[in-house]
Amino acid sequence: MAQSLDLFPIGNCMASALIDRSGRFVWSCAPRVDGDPVFCALLCDSDPADEDSHGLWDIVVEGAQLVRQSYLRNTPILSTEIEDANGAVVEIIDFCPRYFRSGRIYRPLSFVRLVRPVVGTPRVRVRLRPMANWGERKVETTRGSNHIRYVGGDTTMRLTTDAPVSHIEHERIFRLEEPLTLFLGPDESFEGDVSTAAAQMLKETTDYWRRWVRTLSVPLDWQDVVIRAAITLKLCTYEETGAIVAALTTSLPEHAESGRNWDYRYCWLRDAYYVVQALNRLGAVDILENYLVYLRNLVDSAKGGHVQPVYGVGLEPSLTEWIAPHLPGYRGMGPVRVGNQAHEHLQHDVYGQIILSTTQAFFDERLLRPATLDDFRALEPIAQRAYELHDKPDASLWEFRGREAVHTYSSVMCWAAADRLANAADKLGLSDRADYWRERAAEMRATIEARAWNAKLGRFAATFDGDELDASLLQLIDLRFVPPDDPRMAATVEAVEKGLRRGSYMLRYANPDDFGEPQSAFNICTFWLIAALHLDGRTEEARALFEEMLNRRTSAGLLSEDISFEDGELWGNYPQTYSLVGLINCAMLLSRPWTAVR
Repeated sequence: MAQSLDLFPIGNCMASALIDRSGRFVWSCAPRVDGDPVFCALLCDSDPADEDSHGLWDIVVEGAQLVRQSYLRNTPILSTEIEDANGAVVEIIDFCPRYFRSGRIYRPLSFVRLVRPVVGTPRVRVRLRPMANWGERKVETTRGSNHIRYVGGDTTMRLTTDAPVSHIEHERIFRLEEPLTLFLGPDESFEGDVSTAAAQMLKETTDYWRRWVRTLSVPLDWQDVVIRAAITLKLCTYEETGAIVAALTTSLPEHAESGRNWDYRYCWLRDAYYVVQALNRLGAVDILENYLVYLRNLVDSAKGGHVQPVYGVGLEPSLTEWIAPHLPGYRGMGPVRVGNQAHEHLQHDVYGQIILSTTQAFFDERLLRPATLDDFRALEPIAQRAYELHDKPDASLWEFRGREAVHTYSSVMCWAAADRLANAADKLGLSDRADYWRERAAEMRATIEARAWNAKLGRFAATFDGDELDASLLQLIDLRFVPPDDPRMAATVEAVEKGLRRGSYMLRYANPDDFGEPQSAFNICTFWLIAALHLDGRTEEARALFEEMLNRRTSAGLLSEDISFEDGELWGNYPQTYSLVGLINCAMLLSRPWTAVR
């Protein structure tokens, strides 16, 4: 069976894993989301069911015929039921513990699997086969009376269990006559009874997530869509530092044999801005607050100078890109890249995203730490950089590797930096600084309107003095650079839709890039189109297109980065935060108001 992106993520904002439709762990990295994949079967060119497959954690049910999977309501806790040929049923509950303990969040690098006979007495086999050094070798094992240690990778893991240890060690088939607990975590002694402790972890983790979901201000329609997207966005945070990663994976190609295989397990300031913007609309300010800690540390380190578009989750500036030679890649479509060259790029929109992410903190009275005068002063050098660079070439938000230009989206983001910082100055009573930044914003606006507007074509262009089309032009409305009823914007939306829409989906751009012509659509761009259609009064068309995108989600209710406009197959890294942001934003925009039912 070919690998698929039909995967269920679990996690706790420290640990995370992807589980396939047979209940196997096929992807998980340690000790961090950007670490060595101890479970790497997703990037191995073989069927995980094959006997010689490695990099997985499988509960094999003898004679399995039917699998049913779903999350426990309003949680990232996964239930997998496997029925065998005789009607016996096994349930596997998978989760990463997360709850308050001793006054702080308990979120260890740990995974819990509860294996229960539901009907009859099925026969099972446990295949726990972690790998080390990007699929180069199997880890070594040592065992105790109730545990097995997995040694030789970047992280030594310990499985503590009430199952017969030799059954697991030798992958022996055995009758599942009573519930079993498997706790894979740090190489530490497990205190107490593992079964009792895991049951309590399950209860408290369930309670934690359901209480968190209760804080969300969801729309009337598509609540399940929004809740699942919000939970998964939270799983893409690295809570220890406040970082938000673009996806949990690396090197899932944007299209078959495209070579567009990138490592997305890092914090792009652009992607993180869109995440906090979407979650702010739901009232999830906890993620904003934690991300602002990450941003303040980056701003301090920049000292008023260059800011990269992407950093490591531990604030690392260097993400040197290299190819892992021992993993063939998703369906054999390598290369498998580790690191990302984008950390070397000039992408001037990042200055706007820093300030736009922070602006709310000057106005939101709910925050535990509102923004201060010191924060404003730290942001002024960021806005000054935006002013200085707004008409200079960069690699654009699409991270072109072989060319540069002055990109309209980047310039408008630089304008937004000055515009929003003026609002913050007003809030702080700094009238002179508000005037200063409004003057800078006006100057940038005049430049953009003169050079991004193509009078011959009667629309905005993606580059200064150019004629290219780019889906990011649709963001000029959301950034409040132009109102939706501006005839210039109406002409631009019409041109973007005509030039970049392929059936139900939208390309980022149609011109060939470093890797040739794009062969798949970019999901967030389709959501941008949906929003533009709604604002243009084409709401029924927008809702129909939104429903089409909902039908393309995985069984987990999620999306990857890209989609084939030929057959609708999902491609690219997964789960992709951009795409989940699109689900939330469009649901909020298109839903009926709560007053319709109350």
